[in-house]
Amino acid sequence: MLKTFFSIIIWPIWYAFFMPSLLLLFIVILIFPKKVLHYFVRPICWLYCFFAGQWLRRINNPPKKEGGPYLYMFNHVSMFDQFMIGAYIPYYITAVAAIEVFKYPIFGLIIKKYGVIPIIRQKIRKAIGSLNLAEEAIKNGISFLISPEGTRTLNGEIGSFKKGPFHLAKNTNATIVPIALKGGFKAKKKSDWRVQPGILTVVFGEPIESSQFTTLSVKDLGGLVRNRIIELKKRNL
Repeated sequence: MLKTFFSIIIWPIWYAFFMPSLLLLFIVILIFPKKVLHYFVRPICWLYCFFAGQWLRRINNPPKKEGGPYLYMFNHVSMFDQFMIGAYIPYYITAVAAIEVFKYPIFGLIIKKYGVIPIIRQKIRKAIGSLNLAEEAIKNGISFLISPEGTRTLNGEIGSFKKGPFHLAKNTNATIVPIALKGGFKAKKKSDWRVQPGILTVVFGEPIESSQFTTLSVKDLGGLVRNRIIELKKRNL
């Protein structure tokens, strides 16, 4: 009952901030070069969580830009995931996201302008085309957020990993940064409209450089990253 009551109050507040922030982001993206967008994106990501009753905390620091480009791989637990990570990356990064997200009015247009690449998970040929675009961007020094699960968990557990992100890593020699996200599933489940206040924790793991997975198969690399994320998630922090 309390969760429902809180949600009825918090969602109007959240949208009252969310909608004007989209206009601000759109203007910023049109005016400023991508290399400075993080100065605007980081506080907005933090506020998206805050106005939903969530307090963000970070364990460990993300790697410095000079060592990139990076593939930030995370366990996909809630609508807050990209905001949790985006609040702490001190340079421009973009993402690979499901095509469905681009269908949202205004928001879809903004993330497209920002540089997010849509992927159609159900159609292999088109998915490969999207990953090719990401591969080209990575080779130009751009880092990406990508969820190897492809979709949000329904039970809080880490699901099986798709092969695409690891083909991308091997083809580009990008450094992989495993990330464990904690608290997001409790805050907002995919199957529940309600939101519960709490603490969202971002745990940055040790980067996995390309030299560490050159001899690994795509399957073995996926297993390595999945185990790293599970280990980070299990830590008592």
